[in-house]
Amino acid sequence: MEFSPLTAISPVDGRYHSKTQNLQAYFSEFGLIKYRVHVEVAYFLKLHALGILSEGTHYSKEELMSWVNDFSIADAEAIKSIEKTTNHDVKAVEYFLKAKMTEKGWLSDLEYIHFGLTSQDINNTAIPLSFREAMNKEVYPLLDCLLSTLHGLVSQWKEIPMLARTHGQPASPTRLGKEIHVFVERLQVQYEALKGLPFAAKFGGATGNFNAHYVAYPEHDWVGFANLFVEELGLKRSQTTTQIEHYDTFAAYFDNLRRINTILIDLCRDFWTYISMDYFKQRLKEGEIGSSAMPHKVNPIDFENAEGNLGVANALLEHLSAKLPISRLQRDLTDSTVLRNIGVPIAHMCIAWNSVIQGLNKLLLNETKIKEDLEDNWMVVAEAIQTVLRREKFPQPYEALKSLTRVHGKVTKEVIHSFIDSLDVPTAVKSELKQITPWNYVGIPFLP
Repeated sequence: MEFSPLTAISPVDGRYHSKTQNLQAYFSEFGLIKYRVHVEVAYFLKLHALGILSEGTHYSKEELMSWVNDFSIADAEAIKSIEKTTNHDVKAVEYFLKAKMTEKGWLSDLEYIHFGLTSQDINNTAIPLSFREAMNKEVYPLLDCLLSTLHGLVSQWKEIPMLARTHGQPASPTRLGKEIHVFVERLQVQYEALKGLPFAAKFGGATGNFNAHYVAYPEHDWVGFANLFVEELGLKRSQTTTQIEHYDTFAAYFDNLRRINTILIDLCRDFWTYISMDYFKQRLKEGEIGSSAMPHKVNPIDFENAEGNLGVANALLEHLSAKLPISRLQRDLTDSTVLRNIGVPIAHMCIAWNSVIQGLNKLLLNETKIKEDLEDNWMVVAEAIQTVLRREKFPQPYEALKSLTRVHGKVTKEVIHSFIDSLDVPTAVKSELKQITPWNYVGIPFLP
């Protein structure tokens, strides 16, 4: 069967292909091969700068880096063809680069390609490098957009009074903008923590001790060399490792992203509920169908899509963070298998974040419904009244309000004011109490 988005097994590369195709540059097999080539070429150039290559041999850095910058599908296919013989993916990259050097006549330094390295020096540098670039170029800008969208709604609706609900029951009123800002603040805290994490790489030879480097050139400071090499790639070298990176930092990224996704699941459920309460209508594009059977319906599909994809992303991120830091003795192969799936939860996450943004941009405030809910719940000012009465040393104010709000029928403005008139308190206090409404009992001014 011919491959197309319609024949893809995963919706990431099928139904959602248009929303995830930018991630292919970092997390596809092509992307992995390209970043391996990048690390191999950068390492060769660093060795050349160290001065251990043949005297008189000169390489054009620009030409060597063009093998990275102009890396093509044809190049990747050539490497995959070599792999059919080697049955080793990183060795195939080494042979590919040696073939290109041979074409250039650079034979004297051929064996300095992949000099002293194990495959995981390449993989555990290439993968965090691709992850770093994906985060900086795709993930962080998308999160910035999501936060900007939320900030816009906070500013737009910061003065809108709204009935709060605790345990699903009417509670002290709040402001709509403040409720949205709760999510903004939670996300910003996690975002700052996320950006504070380094992108860790392993680069230290077969079992992390620079055995081969040291036996060949014991006079060189290979630790300092590797630290600088990795740092110039924008990464941080883990100093003491086995054959592989220990992945603790990767686990921290995945755990942090899970927390962000969990916050967004919470957000999606809240907005879904507000829509079901008719606090929001939804803007539709011309020609869109809300429901196949009921023409009046506009389903909150963006928040539902986001919640589903966030759940899938978190399940995979949890496995990655729990699995990758565990490896038998100096190394087993399970990390290699699992690392190939990093792009899958990132893709589901990005699909979800885009859906959240789309859902937020569709929201139309139904202020009439919000006002009706406040009008129908005058009992929520009971907290305010009993607190003022406490201030005035009025006996058992909580019990008096409890009796009123639980025994009486519907608590209206008239019922509340009649109760206030019956109180044995100064006229000025009664006047103060009558100024309290569900619309103005919203706490201190909200300044996001």
